[in-house]
Amino acid sequence: MTVELLRVICGSALPRVHAADSADSQTALSNLPIHVGKPEFPDTGWDRIKDLFDRGNGQAYSEELRNVGRSAMMAASVGLLYGGLPAARHARERFIHLSQAELYRSRVEAVRSAHNAAIRGFIRYGWRWSWRVAAFVTLFNTVSTGLSVYRDKNALTHFALAGAVTGGVFRMNLGVRGLVAGAAIGVVLGIPAGVLIVGLQKLSGETMRERRRRERRELFELRVAEWNARLHLTDDLISEISGQDQITEVHLQRIEELLSQSRNEDS
Repeated sequence: MTVELLRVICGSALPRVHAADSADSQTALSNLPIHVGKPEFPDTGWDRIKDLFDRGNGQAYSEELRNVGRSAMMAASVGLLYGGLPAARHARERFIHLSQAELYRSRVEAVRSAHNAAIRGFIRYGWRWSWRVAAFVTLFNTVSTGLSVYRDKNALTHFALAGAVTGGVFRMNLGVRGLVAGAAIGVVLGIPAGVLIVGLQKLSGETMRERRRRERRELFELRVAEWNARLHLTDDLISEISGQDQITEVHLQRIEELLSQSRNEDS
């Protein structure tokens, strides 16, 4: 009787731990993205601004920031060529004009000296134009992009205001008159630039703001689906644990009954 009792206790009476089910549950939890709180849609201006600098899960910077960086590098290259090439030609001609009375040991040495003068002129004046044009374009794109993202729409007033700010900053050293004149010139240049930029975006079938709005909506729906999946999995785990607790109580009652029966038979 004691052997049978031990067999019953060690066999079917004790609750079985399903290791495979626990492993599957842990794997499912680890596969889901980590998103603890309920996702919120970035519906305010500051939320959209902060979303530009969000690099969650090692992602790259937003497309707006990449466009600002690319435009800055392109403007620096254009300014380098615009200021460097004429300066190099002028420096070479000036060197030849001033060194006519000098004596060189060979023609190669004279040509090399002229080329060195051209290179110095290219670097000197090309750098001056390069950083100025890059700063101008970067400031203009930063202000216009910030306004467009904050208000979540494209408008010519954004580009006009960006031109006014940029022109005013670059003419600030000339006093109040220079500030006002620079702002006016920036408005005049900013409106055509805005028309060109918005027109090029519409030619592609979808503007930048429309694409970003669609991407935010898709990302928000994906996060909501992931959040609901995690809630559903948590409810399943809770119900499974509750069911195992009930089974454990039944097994304990069965063990107590068997023990009481064995004591009665011995007595």
